[in-house]
Amino acid sequence: MDEAKLDPQALEVLEAIKASIEQATRYQEKQVALTEEQTELAKHRTDATSNLLQFSSATAKYAEDQTAMAQERTSLTRAQTRLSTRSTELAHIRTDLGRERTAMAEDRTQFALHRTELARQRTTLSVIRTDLAKGRTTLAEQRTDLSRQRTDLAQERNDLAANRTLRAVTRTRLSLQRTELARGRTHLAIIRTGLAFMAIGLTLFRYFGISQWSVFDGALVLVSVVLVIYGGRGYYRTQANDRRLAELLTTDRGLVDVV
Repeated sequence: MDEAKLDPQALEVLEAIKASIEQATRYQEKQVALTEEQTELAKHRTDATSNLLQFSSATAKYAEDQTAMAQERTSLTRAQTRLSTRSTELAHIRTDLGRERTAMAEDRTQFALHRTELARQRTTLSVIRTDLAKGRTTLAEQRTDLSRQRTDLAQERNDLAANRTLRAVTRTRLSLQRTELARGRTHLAIIRTGLAFMAIGLTLFRYFGISQWSVFDGALVLVSVVLVIYGGRGYYRTQANDRRLAELLTTDRGLVDVV
């Protein structure tokens, strides 16, 4: 901005210098003309003694012109000095601007290096993020496989639980059947006991005939009849329950793999 402000002033100074140089050139031309006149006057000095006064006047005028030219030359020198000073200031300003541009260029280079480093870090982070994404995908696939295995294990566990439930029901039915069979054996034992008592009673009645022990023989036969009837009815009920349980066991799914 300072350079833009100083350029018009420098142009004005240059124009002033150019005008001064042109004027100095004219003065030099005048000085050359005066020198020629002085030479001519020197030649004609011996011949033109009468014109000495006029020559003196011309010499005085020449001295005045020379003094004026010296003053103009001094002014021109001062203008040149000011122009040199202004040029020096402009050179300093240009030097400062060059230094600032150099500093700005260095800062820009540092910024570029920093941006390059950030780009490298961003690339590294992108690679790491890609690796993490791949690892997350792998973990997701493993989790999916584990979920499938867990689902399969849960299904197997449910199947085992259902099979265990069926086996428990089957075991309960078999226990009931075993209980009914044991009850049937008990009733058969009661029937056998009743028949044995009946055989004993009949044998005693047949052996002793009608006597005072006939009441005992009759009571023994009566008790045996009661035992046979009770055992028969119980055995009939146990057989009915056993047939019902056998029908249930024939359709029981807990015995499919056993059969």
